Order: sequence, then structure tokens, then C-alpha cells
Amino acid sequence: MSELPAYTPPKVWTWDKANGGQFANINRPIAGATHEAVLPRGKHPLQLYSLATPNGVKVTVMLEELLALGHSGAEYDAWLIRINEGHQFGSGFVAVNPNSKIPALLDCSGPEPVRVFESGAILLYLAEKFGAFVPTDAAKRAECLSWLFWQMGSAPYLGGGFGHFYAYAPSKMEYPINRFAMEVKRQLDVLNRRLADSSYVGGDNYSIADIAIWPWYGALVKGHIYEAGEFLQVHEYTHVIRWADEIAKRPAVQRGRMVNRVNGPPESQLHERHDASDFDTRTQDKLLPST
Repeated sequence: MSELPAYTPPKVWTWDKANGGQFANINRPIAGATHEAVLPRGKHPLQLYSLATPNGVKVTVMLEELLALGHSGAEYDAWLIRINEGHQFGSGFVAVNPNSKIPALLDCSGPEPVRVFESGAILLYLAEKFGAFVPTDAAKRAECLSWLFWQMGSAPYLGGGFGHFYAYAPSKMEYPINRFAMEVKRQLDVLNRRLADSSYVGGDNYSIADIAIWPWYGALVKGHIYEAGEFLQVHEYTHVIRWADEIAKRPAVQRGRMVNRVNGPPESQLHERHDASDFDTRTQDKLLPST
């Protein structure tokens, strides 16, 4: 390994606003709102404020899966939060999620709105609210939730660790890339071994564990994030690829991936979702002026 320049931490850390690479303009060491901004409200019981990052896709897939099962109470308005522009630091968003991260959900179906933030909490809240995608048997439920929280603990190594240093950091550094690549490959091996013995991550049935894990690790082995497939040799994880392909075929998953998406082909981007018909009438290819 090449020797890195020596670095001695100062006695007191200070914030260098220019440090941080691609996301330097939205990273800061303090919480709270930076400006006043009222969040919009739509007509449906559930109001989602999000962006189609892997964490955001979890929730839109879950909502579309619930609607596909016939749960009309899962109808939702999905509002676009452009994190690169700092929308998550508006006062209205901070009131729903004091951590200023997407996704954030407001359930307006009861006498008083209920806020839910953190993607895993949202998935579990919706699963319990509608009685779907989480087992009721105690042992099967424990297995499903164990894998759900495995994802919550593992994904920061993939996104904030490997993804940051491999794809987004202002310069390539051998030590952190090696450190996080090793951990991501270990996680993929954990998942691959599980899926060698089980149809889905949580057991025999599709569940919130799959919905949580697929946008991260399914996307990774299919080459949708970080352009690191060859580097990580993702073809080795055949059981993960089988599982990722199977889930990608689900119509609700295909719809969920489109909601709040701002990159990729225009026909795959539905910036806001307020009605099921929006998938047919309001994707970006239909809204952009013809040339």
C-alpha cells in the first residue's frame, strides 16, 4: 500500500466548508433549519417528502406494493426534496424530520398528523399500519426484523463509506477505499450466503427486509450505483443477483423506482406522484417541451 502523507489531527476540530467533495455544500456540523419553508400538502392520507436515493426508493416501493395489494389507505402524495439544493433544511421539513434526511413521512389519516422519519422506521410503521410485508409469527418476524436492521447498520459502510471514498471524495485514497471495499464485499457475502438458503432475505416470503435491502445491494450488484461492479467483482454473488433480478420484475418496484427520481431516462422520472395515473401522464418525457 502506498504511504499516505502524515496527518496530525488538531487539538480542536474546525469546520472547513470547502471540504467534503461533491456534497460539501450540504454537509454541516450543526442541525436545525437554515430557512423558512412550508411543506406542501396533497389530498391523500400519506404525505411523503423524498428523493429517489436508495433510502427514498425503499418507501416508494413499499407504498406501491401496498397499493398493489389493494390497501387504498396507502394512497400518497410524493413531494420532491432536492437535497443538493438544501430543501431538507427548510423549517417545514425539519419539523417532520429533525435529522434533515430523506425520506420523511407525514400520516394525516388520523385526528393529528403523525410524523415518521428514518426509512426503516417508515417501513415498519407502514407494515404494521396495514398488516402487510412483515410476518406475524414471532420467530419469522424476528428474522425479518433482524435483516431489516442489518441493512440499517450495514448501508452506511456502503454509502457513506465505500460510495463516498470510491465515487464522490475530491481525491482517491487507497486506505479508505480498501477498508470499505473489504467491508462491502463481506456484507455481500453475508447476503449471498443467506440467499443461497432462502428465497427472500427475511424467509420464504417477500417482506420489508427485501424492500429495505434491494435498493442498496440489488442496485450495487446490477451496476446502478457507484459504477463499481467490476472493482467489487459483483458477478461472484450469484444468489444476490438472482434475488435482485426477481425483485426488479415486480411492477410495484418498477413504479416505486420512478417516484421522485431526477436522473436517468426522462421516461423513468416521475418527479412528483399524486395519483396512480401520473405514471402514464406526468413522467418527464411527457412534460419536457418537444424539440
